[in-house]
Amino acid sequence: MKLLIAQPRLEKELRQLELEMMNHPEADVIIFPEGYINHNIDCACELARKYSKIIISGYKNPKDRAVVIDRDGKLLLDRAKYEDTKLVEVEGNVIGIMLCDELVLQGMSNLQPTNILFIVHLIGVGMFSEEQFAEWVEEARKYAIQYKTVIIGTSHADGSFRDSEVSIPIAYCMDEEGTDIFISKNDTKTRIVTLETRPGCSVINLA
Repeated sequence: MKLLIAQPRLEKELRQLELEMMNHPEADVIIFPEGYINHNIDCACELARKYSKIIISGYKNPKDRAVVIDRDGKLLLDRAKYEDTKLVEVEGNVIGIMLCDELVLQGMSNLQPTNILFIVHLIGVGMFSEEQFAEWVEEARKYAIQYKTVIIGTSHADGSFRDSEVSIPIAYCMDEEGTDIFISKNDTKTRIVTLETRPGCSVINLA
């Protein structure tokens, strides 16, 4: 399974989402940050169906929500931030979802380790300090080790938290042992990781 990890700019439409789908037909799963889809949920479902991609991202209605859309354009998960539901089954695989500061406030809601293929951490804007960047990376590492699974996080390329003067775009991927596959700071290029489709797997390729 190939997972595309994007760090787009905030936008009113979904041009960057469709462009990534067009440019990377090999990708199975498209991961965009918290809030990216905005009010365009129907359009995102149509793009998933058009390009036969699984989309993992988020939107506001009016609170931040996590969404997982299957290749047929069907919403498999649509939940508000801080709700307990953190798992969704996609094509026979269990995927964990965390939204932004859920990582440090409630994590995976004390779920017992299970057969999770990978965890996605959808972040809104960039980190507002080097200290926050380091803290969130290390918290993510704990979950990778605890659940013995790959964890992937990504934020937008722009924007700031509560008008902070600092905004550090972040993306990362760690394997089930907490080993870095990549840690991205102020480098917003798109990346693709290839996973074995079994829980407790290793990343076998990074592009």
